[in-house]
Amino acid sequence: MTARTVRRANGPVVADVAVPPSKSIANRALICAALAAGESEITGLAPGDDTNAMIACLTALSIPVGVEERDGVLVGNVIGTGGSLPVGPIQLDTRLAGTTSRFITAVAALGPGPYTIDGEPPLRSRPMGPLHDSLHSLGARLEPGEEWGHLPVTVSGPLGGADAIVMPGDVSSQYVTALMLIAPMIRGGISLGLSTDLVSRPYVEITKSVMAAFGASEVSVGERHITVAAGAYEATAYTVEPDASSASYPLAAAAIVGGAVSVKGLGRGSLQGDATFCDVLERMGCIVTVGETDTVVMRRRDTPLRGIDIDMADISDLVPTMAVVATQATTPTKITGVGFIRGKESDRLGDLAGELAKLGADIDVDPDGLTIRPTDMLHGARLETHHDHRLAMAFGLLGLVVDGLEIADPQVVTKSWPGFWDALDEIPARNT
Repeated sequence: MTARTVRRANGPVVADVAVPPSKSIANRALICAALAAGESEITGLAPGDDTNAMIACLTALSIPVGVEERDGVLVGNVIGTGGSLPVGPIQLDTRLAGTTSRFITAVAALGPGPYTIDGEPPLRSRPMGPLHDSLHSLGARLEPGEEWGHLPVTVSGPLGGADAIVMPGDVSSQYVTALMLIAPMIRGGISLGLSTDLVSRPYVEITKSVMAAFGASEVSVGERHITVAAGAYEATAYTVEPDASSASYPLAAAAIVGGAVSVKGLGRGSLQGDATFCDVLERMGCIVTVGETDTVVMRRRDTPLRGIDIDMADISDLVPTMAVVATQATTPTKITGVGFIRGKESDRLGDLAGELAKLGADIDVDPDGLTIRPTDMLHGARLETHHDHRLAMAFGLLGLVVDGLEIADPQVVTKSWPGFWDALDEIPARNT
């Protein structure tokens, strides 16, 4: 596949950028709508592969999802079945979507089965053990195709419930969310203990908020204990806000190059923890304005970026973005609290550091994060994406300031933002 060369910025960036709706919120809303009885309308479906994989799996489970475009926005009409699923066998292809694979595995445990959940080879290597163990404890039958705790897996229900289940909280919040989403459909609900501290807690709070919007409001999220009462979802109309993770890239462009970038639709009422990334950029020397409906990041080109020490456990998807911004700072940056991201789409510490080192970056992998030290020796190189959309988009930002930077497999961004490269091309100033 042809590599992508990013057009270098000739001067400060000035842009208003529209980012896609949040795929994290959209996929949660799709599950809630699917388990409700009746028709729900979800305005703002994310256009990427993850959402498409979710819709395909729901359709395979006889849950109709119609999608139409209205004024440039994707709208989904979901005919929920109240948790009733057809008898299998049914194949469920989750492609490369980790979120979809975990949520759909949990949903599959509600039905009689058998349902076989599988994905592409990189997804098969990602861990699923804590989720599979918990579903087994709740009464599901799981038969691994190759290795326990990995895809492919064949799941049959129904779930019988359990007095309490325990899983680690420091591996992936997606396991916790998967159980929360199906909990109202389980007799007695769920009492979930966490054996370790919860990582990416803001994503669990998003789950709680979306569930409440669909009528499942009896949810309690504590430090080491989560409870969800039995009940039912209600069909509703739901609007998905812009994706804060995607917004990190254009906002970071303003920090890296200088200038000003505005993201419309993402304001101070955002549900997403990743929206706090603008606060991180402010700590590094940017000027940030967060209004009711938009966020603006500015940096004067005569104001250097400062390196910082930061625990990113709650905004771990933004580690690649943070790392590339840190390469442009004048003092070192130390990222901590994110050792668990080595099991994401890629090894988001080792792979990230290895590729940035090709450019001449001074970067070390630490037990739970990264250390990035300033250098003025960055140079062009061809960077591999390791099947990871977040690495690809973060690397693209450096092309704004480094000549000769090429991104291999640029199409990987279709996972979350199919139009990313066009959007990035519009950011640099052409004449200054």
